[in-house]
Amino acid sequence: MSVRRGFGRVQCPVEYGRGVNGRLTSRTAVPPPGSPGAGPTTLPQVAAEPGLVVEDVETGWVGAVLRTEKSGGVHLVVLEDRRGKVRSFPLGPGFWIDGAPVRLVAPAGAAPARPTRTASGSVSVRGARARTARASRILVEGRHDAELVEKVWGDDLRVEGVVVEMLDGVDDLAAAVRAMAPGPGRRLGVLVDHLVAGSKEWHEASAVARLDAARENVLVVGHPYVDVWQAVRPERLGLEQWPTVPRGRPWKEGVLAALGWPHATQADVAAGWRRILGTVRGWTDLEPALLGRVEELIDFVTGDDADR
Repeated sequence: MSVRRGFGRVQCPVEYGRGVNGRLTSRTAVPPPGSPGAGPTTLPQVAAEPGLVVEDVETGWVGAVLRTEKSGGVHLVVLEDRRGKVRSFPLGPGFWIDGAPVRLVAPAGAAPARPTRTASGSVSVRGARARTARASRILVEGRHDAELVEKVWGDDLRVEGVVVEMLDGVDDLAAAVRAMAPGPGRRLGVLVDHLVAGSKEWHEASAVARLDAARENVLVVGHPYVDVWQAVRPERLGLEQWPTVPRGRPWKEGVLAALGWPHATQADVAAGWRRILGTVRGWTDLEPALLGRVEELIDFVTGDDADR
């Protein structure tokens, strides 16, 4: 996890990440027209047996299969190149063998190896039971924030005994924090959307920083995005960047309209979010500006010696 950057201070979003073994990219069914190996859309299936040498179409990575495994709900093939570097890619289409496109599948009769990493990139702890919930909590601004945090950090949070609770907006964040009665043995970490200088959220977070309890027991951090949807890398939706929504139009509805998805009702918005959340396989599908903030909050609420 990342190093904590201070207690009880309003944090400006600072992008930073962590080392990666390779970004999980979207898959290409067949090579682009006119490229070597372009052929029919029905691809031959090839078992990802250890030692098989394949090339990932999108990145050009060439490596020998080490194993298959499942991580964050995704079946992966782990490849090692000639320099000994290792990367993971989703099983399926998007590979070449000897210049011909194939669909990689798990070897017959062999269950995928257990993952060594959780969806957040942490080392997987096998057989660990969920810890009794701490008094300390993480507060997030809405349901979508909570669902995204659960999908990526859920395993880590259960091991650490950290409960995530939803706020109904941040219109009076200081009052919500006071109601949680933070203090020694009961820290609060708060994740706020659109925490940029001068925003409404910035002023609400500043009010929290003035509370007596905030000096050591409350940490408010945020990301720069209008909505947590933007923390999902746009490539996961086949986009170069998130659509620009004209000022004055509801952001979520505007995004869905730009994507050509239904957007007239709240049910449409909920369905759109489910489609977006379904593209998230793990931490590599999120922007560093959110990753660092959530890791910071987990470090903060688990770092209280009085809440063990």
